[in-house]
Amino acid sequence: MSYDAVLSRSFSRHDQKKLGWAAFFGCVFVSSFMHDHRFDTLVIIGLGGDFGGGVGGRRWGGGSGGGAEVNLSLSAGVNLKSVLSTEEVAITQSLATKIKEAKPICDYSQRGSDVCEMDGDVRIQGNSSTIFVASFDSDIVARNTTSWHIRPYARKEDQNALNYIRQFTVRTAMVSGEDLPLCTHNHSVPAIVFSVGGYAGNHFHDFSDVLIPLYLTSREFNGDVKFLIANHDSSWTHKHKEILEKLSRHEIINIDKEDGVHCFPRMIVGLKHHKEFSIDPSRSQYSMKDFRQFLRSSYSLNRETATKLRDGEGNKRPRLLIITRKRSRSFNNEGEIVNMAQSLGFEVVVTEAKANLSQFSHIVNSCDVMMGVHGAGLTNIVFLPENGILIQVLPLGGMEWLAKTYFGEPARDMNIRYLEYKINESESSLIQEFPLHHEVFRDPYGIQRKGWGKFRSIYLDRQNVKLDVGRFQETLLKALQLLRD
Repeated sequence: MSYDAVLSRSFSRHDQKKLGWAAFFGCVFVSSFMHDHRFDTLVIIGLGGDFGGGVGGRRWGGGSGGGAEVNLSLSAGVNLKSVLSTEEVAITQSLATKIKEAKPICDYSQRGSDVCEMDGDVRIQGNSSTIFVASFDSDIVARNTTSWHIRPYARKEDQNALNYIRQFTVRTAMVSGEDLPLCTHNHSVPAIVFSVGGYAGNHFHDFSDVLIPLYLTSREFNGDVKFLIANHDSSWTHKHKEILEKLSRHEIINIDKEDGVHCFPRMIVGLKHHKEFSIDPSRSQYSMKDFRQFLRSSYSLNRETATKLRDGEGNKRPRLLIITRKRSRSFNNEGEIVNMAQSLGFEVVVTEAKANLSQFSHIVNSCDVMMGVHGAGLTNIVFLPENGILIQVLPLGGMEWLAKTYFGEPARDMNIRYLEYKINESESSLIQEFPLHHEVFRDPYGIQRKGWGKFRSIYLDRQNVKLDVGRFQETLLKALQLLRD
């Protein structure tokens, strides 16, 4: 993109003489911004004049032709302020600001989420779902006639989720233009726009679709950032207030109810997303280890490391947390499981995952091993101490891939040891509804091909588990061995 007009427009011939020398240093100054913005060319034209004296050999050759000719030699360590006058320094800084203006960048290329990042004068009009990037340069606006559309939720491939996400439009506009709304609220800190619609409200999706991506996107600001939430749900923000308040020290803005125009120096729309319930450290300066340390700080969790069993310490009893469920995928023989685990030396805690995360996170953090049937309650492994153990019980339904993707791989990223127990037909309550030769047992993938609704109605909503405690005991013995290793 050529910035000829930025450098030559609105300056008298006298101003251009003063600008000439400042422009060169301005280019040097703004080179540090290049990696954040997309430039094609930077051309300085029509800046004639001799600026001899002061520094050996500096001369700008001008004329009516193409770009300016520069002959310059500087001694090492020259301070630019000693070369330029106060006025020229001011011009240089103004130039840097103008060159930094670039079109808003909306990245649609990543899996999981779209993200738009804008710097400068950014204005959001809540009731119109429109975000304006203001510019002083008509050429920039003319070159950016396209508008960008984004639904700020980190599950872009799932149209069912996106149907419940508010869409925003991003466009450029002239500062002096009639279509640019005037600011009613001016802010001096950056903003992040995201939605808590879609599947938010489900504990797993709260973390995988919103909280981990929000941590990835906002952590660089060290709390000095404002959250503009679309599809706002006060119960959601209350549930996760400890995390939100740790990521931002500013009051949340419910952008759905804002009639005014909020103006920011920088805005990110959408959240960065790497993979399900995890962070790819090769793509970020942060990792799941960092995120879990952040959670321990947010909820004041004391235990960093799980119990280490050693020979001769027979009085040390590791804590086992059994996550129960009230409706489907519950344990039908909970008492037998507890008795068997206690006989192996575990101190057993039985509870259902609770909405009060401040309290429940401390329960999880106090335990060394957590077990439960595949479901959102297992998301609470984020609160387990380092080297803790997750035991995921897989019901029937051919959901090995789902279990591995949602919890198996993320657990390892969190430095949580992972064990899996797959039930057989005799351990499933479905045996009371269908004969063994039925498709439900013989071809669960055939059921999957009939659609998510059919699969869910059978394997997730109608199935409970009665563990064979003798068979399951082997898994708990493995967990004990891991605590010794």
